[in-house]
Amino acid sequence: MQIGCKLRNRLLGAALLAVVLGSAPRPAHATSKEIIELQTQVQQLLDMVQRLQSTLDTRFGVLQHLAEQTADDANRMTATVNALQQKLSVQSESVNGKLDTNSGQVQSLNDSVDELKSRVAKIDKSLQEMQTQLQNLQPPPPTAAPGGPGGASPTGEPMAQSPAVSQVPPLKETFQAGVRDYNAAKYDVASGEFQDVLHYYPMDDLAGTAQFYLGEIAYRQQNYAEAVKSYNAVLEGFPGSTKAPAAQLRKGLSLMQMNRKEAGIHELRLLIQRHPQTPEAAQARNKLSAMNVRATGR
Repeated sequence: MQIGCKLRNRLLGAALLAVVLGSAPRPAHATSKEIIELQTQVQQLLDMVQRLQSTLDTRFGVLQHLAEQTADDANRMTATVNALQQKLSVQSESVNGKLDTNSGQVQSLNDSVDELKSRVAKIDKSLQEMQTQLQNLQPPPPTAAPGGPGGASPTGEPMAQSPAVSQVPPLKETFQAGVRDYNAAKYDVASGEFQDVLHYYPMDDLAGTAQFYLGEIAYRQQNYAEAVKSYNAVLEGFPGSTKAPAAQLRKGLSLMQMNRKEAGIHELRLLIQRHPQTPEAAQARNKLSAMNVRATGR
């Protein structure tokens, strides 16, 4: 608009200048023909200025209409945005309220789980004390058989001796021996030692670790079906064991070795969900990434 106004002002100035020059006294030798031509040119300039003025007025009206229409659109858009902001604010408040409720429920559930763990720990401690007491019980000394020394019967025949009482192997020594034999690849010997731990101390924390090592022995021997059974025994019987993440990882890898790819992927995703900050979860993510599989299901 400013450029149009400047151009119009310049044309008007030129026209006025031409009029002034045309009306100024001319030398005596100027002919009337030149005056007529000059007046004609002035009139043409005036016509051009009028046409330009009309064109500028038309375009200015169009621009003004567009500006008003744009302003109306902006006002409607502002109203729409404000309405959306109000809806989002209401939804956010609703979601925050639900989250607070869920957080309270989760906290209550965590408290209940902690209380249950405390009770289980007390029961486990009582069972260990009972096992210790049973181990300390000594068999009664054999009584002398009637009929004379050496346990002979009145008829002079020897009496039958009572069978020897089996000794309970010590827990830590048996477990450590199993680990040594496992590292030395003496899998048959190590398997027997870990089985002793499970048999005589089924409620001890080391029993869960011994069960995991049985799975590792089967995995190294490529007996993947047996390995999956041992890893399941860890996850189901000892969910709080420190070997639970490793058992979940090895179970998933064993299933993949058995050509059960989807089941193996499911186990790796469960590991990432249950134990996201563990090294085993990082290994599971790397494995899934190498397979071009997402770490979380849909």
